[in-house]
Parts: sequence; structure tokens; C-alpha cells
Amino acid sequence: MELPFAESYKIKMVETIRRSTREEREEWIKDAHYNLFKLKSEQVFIDLLTDSGTGAMSDKQWSEMMLGDESYAGASSYFKLKDTISEILGFPYFLPTHQGRAAENVLFSALVKAGDIVPGNSHFDTTKGHIEFRKAKAVDCTIDEAFNTTVLHPFKGNINLDKLEDVLKSHPKEKIPFIVVTITCNSSGGQPVSMENLRGVKQIADKYGIMVVFDSARFAENAYFIKTREQGYAGKSIREIVAEMFSYADAMTMSSKKDAIVNMGGFIALRDKALFEKASVFNIMFEGYITYGGMSGRDMNALAQGLREGTEFDYLETRISQVAYLGNRLVDFGVPVQQPFGGHAIFVDAKRFLPHLPKEQFQAQTLAVELYLEGGVRGVEIGALLADRDPETRENRFPALELLRLTIPRRVYTNNHMDYVATALANVFERRNSIIKGLKITGEAPIMRHFTVDLARE
Repeated sequence: MELPFAESYKIKMVETIRRSTREEREEWIKDAHYNLFKLKSEQVFIDLLTDSGTGAMSDKQWSEMMLGDESYAGASSYFKLKDTISEILGFPYFLPTHQGRAAENVLFSALVKAGDIVPGNSHFDTTKGHIEFRKAKAVDCTIDEAFNTTVLHPFKGNINLDKLEDVLKSHPKEKIPFIVVTITCNSSGGQPVSMENLRGVKQIADKYGIMVVFDSARFAENAYFIKTREQGYAGKSIREIVAEMFSYADAMTMSSKKDAIVNMGGFIALRDKALFEKASVFNIMFEGYITYGGMSGRDMNALAQGLREGTEFDYLETRISQVAYLGNRLVDFGVPVQQPFGGHAIFVDAKRFLPHLPKEQFQAQTLAVELYLEGGVRGVEIGALLADRDPETRENRFPALELLRLTIPRRVYTNNHMDYVATALANVFERRNSIIKGLKITGEAPIMRHFTVDLARE
């Protein structure tokens, strides 16, 4: 008899969570202006808002925390992280930052100027925000299959190489500071990028003399999908795949709060010494001295250990299998989701879930609110609110995908929790036709509004 799948960890400590009543949740979400970011954590039963900094660190990571060197300059923790990045990712230079968007801020300050064009695959909110804040433009070159949640393409995060080359042909080299490749591609549903595609992007970039930068928050999950979905990689280890992936990048940014399984931290890694020195100036201005960059020594130690654990196959199989477990439960209930399932979350297709609601009433945010009211489950909208307004016309941008992201923290919840989430959403699906009013904006920030937006019922 074949042995069933079992998690690659055992539980040492637990945290109590409380189930609330629907009446309580109705009051809380109204007080939060229908913005789930504004809820207090104790008002949430199962929190699937993000996998960023919400994972459970291992015993070895906690041990490393106790060994942290808190020297302002030249701490041993810095060199431990530097050696780990060099060994696993292959970059000779790196700058620590307090999180991923800080890494973008530092690197983009060194590279992006007004009028520039930055092509890539479905830039995430902070990436696009940092580009547009500098009066530059993000150009999406993702393959068309990514925008049809029913199409079963193994690498929906891929860049359409013809689209990319058209952008490079259409603009002078001086206007394109780099190509950004997000691995995995969050905005298209946590979808991976194939090794063949990474190689093709690098070949085109070299042809036109353009840098390639990887947004690497979930690079290990991307490597897992290459191993399990791409021909020729089944026999390779995760770290062998990672080494080849990053051989096609000139630089990278990372929110370490994802695949390095820490609660805070990020970094920039580079090959070019001159760019490292240029970026170092901004790192000192915005983050701190170059050997701590907004991070404590203990956090750098935990990050280094997390990079090692996060690139182990058994860990990745456990993590991604749980995501697929939730996805399969939702499919069994008939709930429309992005398929195939991605690495860190299940993305519910709000357009197919609530087709009767006009897009101007923010279908995915409406669905997120309904799921919270149903079961105290907090997800996050990846749709028109996140897409923000066009920086020139100030009109709302309505993306091709309108998604509710159910993001699973690493090593935190059991499959019983996933069953609860699936059932709660199935209940909403059963009564979907009774949801006849969406949401409207009553107050918003000029950029990256979805974090703080105020909403009301239509």
C-alpha cells in the first residue's frame, strides 16, 4: 500500500485564534470602511491576506536569531548572509534592506528616471508604484494565456518574447533601464516562469544591451514548478535549478518575507560592482549602512537559514501541496479559480464568480468582503483597486484579471483550516446571485491606494 502524503515538519508551538460572530464581523468591516487591511488581527479567524512575513520560522531559524551580531558595521551576520547569497544565488554583491519594496526603492533610485520604459510580466503593485512614482511607465508583456483562468498552461508567468522584443525595438536603449521578471508572477495568479522563457528573455536582453532584474520573492517556488513541470529538470535539485535561473539575471530584488520564511527583511543582489557602489549611496540614505541596511543581525541570520530551508524540495512539496489542496477543494465546489494552481495562493476569478456585478463596483473586493462576513477569512483583492488609476488620465484602470487572492502563510495552517476556507467560500458561491450591490470608493491615496482606501456599499 502506498503511503499517504505527510507534512515535512512537526508543530512545536501554537497560537490561539478566535471565531467571531457574523454580527461582530458586520460591525468590524463597516468600521474598517470595507477595507480588509484596516481590520485588527484579532478580528480575523483565518488570515490569508498575505504570505509576506506571516510564516512560521523553524527551530534552526530561531536558534540563528540568538546568534545575531548587532554590530553597526561589519557584523558577522552580514557576512553569513553574504556567503549564503553567493552560494545559493550566485551574486558577488548584495545590499540588505528592511523588505522587498525597500530593495526596489534603492535599486530603482539608481536606475529609473522620468520617461523610462520598464517591460516585464504583470508588474506587482509595489514594482509598478516605484516605476510610476518616478514618472516612468511599466509595460506588461505577459503571455495571453495568463489572462484566461480556464486555460491550463504550465507557465502562465512567462513573458511573450515577441511583445518584449517589440518594446525593445520601439524605444531607444537609453529609455529602458532594465527588464523585470517576477518569479513567480504574483499578479497573474502566482504563476511560474519556465527556464526556457528566462533563457529567452536573457538572450533578447543581451541582444539589445539591456539589464535583466528578477523580482525574486518566490524564486524557490518557481524552481519547484520548473522541476515538476518542465522537461529536462525532474532529475535536478532545487538548488541546481535556482543556480541556472539566476544565471540569466544581472540583478535581483527580494522580499525575504516570502521564500526565505522570515518576518522582516529583504535585499538587492548584483553582479556589477559599479552598480553596487551607486546603489550603496541610496541604501545608506534610505535604509542604513551597507552591512545592515535596515535589518538587525539576528534577522540576517534567520534570513540566511531561511534561504537554505526554502530551497529544500521536501519543504517546497509540503508548502505547494497545501496550496493545491485548497485549490482542489474549491474546484470540487465549482468555485472558479486560476488554473493551474500557483505556488503561494489560490486566486479566485471574481469576474466569473460575480459576473452580474459591474466592474466599477470592484467585484474582487466585494467578494473578499463577503468571504470575511461568511467565515472571518481575510483574503486580498488583486484587481481594479490594486491596479490604481492611470497616472495621466486619473481614470480607474480595470485589469484583465479581477482576482481574490487567498494567500497561505508558510507552515502556519493545517488542511482543516483549508477545508474551513473552502466551505466558507462555497457558501458564498451558493448565494452569489443574491449579492446585487458592490462597493464604491469614498476616499483614496494618490498612489498604491488599495492599502488605505475607504469604501462603502453601493
